[in-house]
Amino acid sequence: MENLNFPPGFRWGVSTSAFQIEGAVTEDGRGPSIWDTFTATPGKIANGEHARTAADHYHRYREDVALMARLGVDAYRFSFAWPRIQPTGKGAPEPRGIGFYDRLLDEICAAGIDPVATLYHWDTPQALEDAGGWLARDTAERFGEYAEILGTHFADRVKMWIPLNEPMVMSIFGYAIGEYAPGQTLLLGAIPTAHHQHLAHGLAVRALRAAGAKSVGTANNHSPIWPATDSAADVEGARRLDALLNRLYADPVLLGSYPEEFHEHLPAGFADDLPVIAQPLDFYGVNYYEPQGAAGPGEGNPLPFELRPVEGYPLTTNDSPIVPDAFRELLLQLKERYGDRLPPIHITENGCSFADEVTPDGRVTDVARIDFLREHLRAVRTAMDAGVDVRGYFVWSLLDNFEWSKGYAPRFGLVHVDYETQVRTPKDSYFWFRELIAADDHR
Repeated sequence: MENLNFPPGFRWGVSTSAFQIEGAVTEDGRGPSIWDTFTATPGKIANGEHARTAADHYHRYREDVALMARLGVDAYRFSFAWPRIQPTGKGAPEPRGIGFYDRLLDEICAAGIDPVATLYHWDTPQALEDAGGWLARDTAERFGEYAEILGTHFADRVKMWIPLNEPMVMSIFGYAIGEYAPGQTLLLGAIPTAHHQHLAHGLAVRALRAAGAKSVGTANNHSPIWPATDSAADVEGARRLDALLNRLYADPVLLGSYPEEFHEHLPAGFADDLPVIAQPLDFYGVNYYEPQGAAGPGEGNPLPFELRPVEGYPLTTNDSPIVPDAFRELLLQLKERYGDRLPPIHITENGCSFADEVTPDGRVTDVARIDFLREHLRAVRTAMDAGVDVRGYFVWSLLDNFEWSKGYAPRFGLVHVDYETQVRTPKDSYFWFRELIAADDHR
């Protein structure tokens, strides 16, 4: 087994999210979320699939923690389901929801694994969406109260806190183009949802620290943006897309400012919130999957760019181009752009989907995933050698899961899940990753 020579103390982990694995969506007082509503809407999810059972983690969490313990990871990044804690997004917590996460955290800690908790992975309580969702400033205030509840109950065990996962995805996919819940198509009119998520982040950081949280960061999805050609129009289109997908989400939390081209789309008085948003962070989470291509807008396009495919690279079954060196490029770009304002980085998600099947002898021979992980880890190590301070790496994902609008076809897990029987089968990549962690001798 090769040794990629990560430094002592480097944190190895896996990531999941509540809605994608838990199931049990109507059990123990859990309220409906926007994703429950979205999946129940005909035509929104591939093959009419839903997450009412998903990977049944709610009932099988002990089995899943045992898989992590065998894997040898230091840390497990999971998310709380907001509707399980506050069924309507406000008010007193549901004791049965608190009880589930008490049991889960105790199990994780007993296995010698550090819990890394995300407060929000896109599962807004439906009642809050009905009252305006992330278009309403009030949702940020409610989120601060939710964070206080979680900090009060769980700060004694959670080692790292992430208030929101990928606010860009909620804004763009959920409110701008409607591919994800809640399914709105506001285009640039969705930008206020970015600001309200940032405000929620800042309020949550304050609440968590007040409750005793020791390490608080964030998890933003980032992609290097490549112009389709060297023309001035395409270069400018790529710059605009970079501002929308990357800088709109990193600049406020790291610099306390927004890209100027979006000021006209932000809520009135947005600058007054920036000191709350730009709370000092203990780490900066980076989720990376692929680069994005861009060009200048064609006639009649209401956006200042057009998307272009990144061609010439192999694709995952999620249609993502596999470009490990773009990961190195991204990390160096973040270091150059934010300098000493950039906290130590944790790679909070990186992974790939393939059409994994269990062979008759009970194996899942996912060689392509092993190659993907190896080359992306080499890219991280190269960036570290160039001066980027990366402290940890979390594979997405521990388990195959419900992959949002694409349903169950994309399989991202180190562990195969048979959704009919709920049998878990560790893939070859699981054993490869286990050997890598052991060989790296980071402890």
